[in-house]
Amino acid sequence: THGTDTMTETARVLEAEVAGKTICLTGALSPARFAETDAPFNLGMAFATVQAAAPGVYIAMSGEVFDALKVRKDRKAGKFVAV
Repeated sequence: THGTDTMTETARVLEAEVAGKTICLTGALSPARFAETDAPFNLGMAFATVQAAAPGVYIAMSGEVFDALKVRKDRKAGKFVAV
């Protein structure tokens, strides 16, 4: 798991430095300390991604899996969006 504000920066470093592995970063847009959190769901998506996806770096958030190099956090909308 990773903080969502710098997740895409970490993903770029991992993509450049780690070849031949499947890596999926995830976190929570609603922190785990809140009663309504997306943390457990996102973690399940990340586990599924590393089992099924081709080598590369991904971000799993809010029921979607993104290519980590083609996504950004839209703070105003409160979600990650493909670019």
